[in-house]
Amino acid sequence: MKEMIQLQIDRGEMLPLMEEFYTIQGEGYHKGTAAYFIRIGGCDVGCHWCDVKESWNANLHPPTETVNIVENAKKYSDTIVVTGGEPLMWDMTVLTERLKDKGLQVHIETSGAYKFTGTWDWVCLSPKKTKLPTEEAYEKADELKMIIYNKDDFRFAEEQAAKVNKDCILYLQPEWSKRDKVVPEIVDYVMANPKWKVSLQTHKYLNIP
Repeated sequence: MKEMIQLQIDRGEMLPLMEEFYTIQGEGYHKGTAAYFIRIGGCDVGCHWCDVKESWNANLHPPTETVNIVENAKKYSDTIVVTGGEPLMWDMTVLTERLKDKGLQVHIETSGAYKFTGTWDWVCLSPKKTKLPTEEAYEKADELKMIIYNKDDFRFAEEQAAKVNKDCILYLQPEWSKRDKVVPEIVDYVMANPKWKVSLQTHKYLNIP
C-alpha cells in the first residue's frame, strides 16, 4: 500500500496537501483578486523567517488525490494559486492539466529552486539565498518578489533582477516581522530605483488567510 501511494505521489496523482482555502490574493501583481489557494507541503529551502514553517515536513501532510484537490478548487474561483512549501518539489503536471481542463487560471508561487513541471498562467518567483533558482525559473518568471529582511537583501534583489526576463515585474516586499523598520527603506529604494514596485502582505492587514 505504501509503495502504491509513493508511486502515485511520484507521478503527481497524489500530493501532500497542507491546506486549501478561498481568500483574497494579498501580494504582488494580483493582489486584491479572489483566488483559491492550494498549499502543498514540503520545502527544504529553509528561510529562517518563513511564516509557514509547518509546511516544511511533507510527511506531516496527508497524500491527497489530485482529482479531489481539483474538484474542490473548481467550486470556488477561476483563479487558482499553487503555493507551499515549495510546490515544485513535486510533479505539478497532473494537477495543472486537470485544473486547466476545468478552464481555470493557474498561478504558482515558487522559489524556483527545482525543475519546472506543470503548465502555468502566472509564475511568481521568489528567490532565496539558501537555494537559488534554476535558469528556467528566471526565464519563466512573470513577477519577481524579493523579500526584504535586512539591507543586504537589496543587493541580492538586484542580483536576481539582472537574471529574469525583460518583461518580468519587479517587487520588493517587507518581511512581516521587520515591516516597521524596512518599509521606509523599501519606499526610499523604490523612489530611487523606479524599476521596482512595493508589494505588501495586504491579507495580513485585512486579517484574512
